[in-house]
Amino acid sequence: MCGRYAITLPPEAVRAYFAYRETPNFPPRYNIAPTQPIPVVTAEPRSAGFARHFQLMRWGFLPGFVKDPKGFPLIINARAETMAGKPSYRAALMRRRCLVIADGFYEWRKGADPGARGMEKRPYLIRRVSGEPMGFAGLYETWSDPTGGEIDTACIVTTSANSLAAAVHDRMPAILEPGEFAPWLDVEGVEAAKALALLKPAPESALELIEIGPAVNHFANDDERVQRPLAAPIRAGAGELLI
Repeated sequence: MCGRYAITLPPEAVRAYFAYRETPNFPPRYNIAPTQPIPVVTAEPRSAGFARHFQLMRWGFLPGFVKDPKGFPLIINARAETMAGKPSYRAALMRRRCLVIADGFYEWRKGADPGARGMEKRPYLIRRVSGEPMGFAGLYETWSDPTGGEIDTACIVTTSANSLAAAVHDRMPAILEPGEFAPWLDVEGVEAAKALALLKPAPESALELIEIGPAVNHFANDDERVQRPLAAPIRAGAGELLI
């Protein structure tokens, strides 16, 4: 799964990577948590010009059929392998696909050493070796409450982990490459089945793992100390990934 992630690159670099029209000046976020506003990229229908747009949405997907959010589970992730068959995601997969903007995400690995560190979960930052942004596949829905109010909600699509990320967790976000942004966003020209074929584990060589300290465990900690490394990055081809 993906339960925390980060966006720390300058807004100009992010805008250039995703090619959206707006020029938002958003601050760096080192520890984004569920229910918080998250930046996503949407696209107009191809018939309307297919321009990409920057939007803020709540991280926590609410299907349109939900009557009372208090009684509905918080959906922050959707599994790529099964979401096409689930009523919660079916309409969004066909009509409301988005990109979730990120440049790193966090996973926790249960410690295997019974010594000083015990069996606590140890956090890792996973990011691109190149330092570039990441575009997570996402779904969104505008939920309407009984009083007429509306809220835009989104979730991150996950897939099985590649061999690098699997050293920490068995799931990871479905990271799309820039050439895959258009077909994922093109809900008029690309049917759901073809869009699903884009969702696969990222190449091991593209990512690195960095063990970090426990500051990320508390969502109130949202500054550069969250990503302070405890060891050198781990990359594919380095032998045994983790002890």
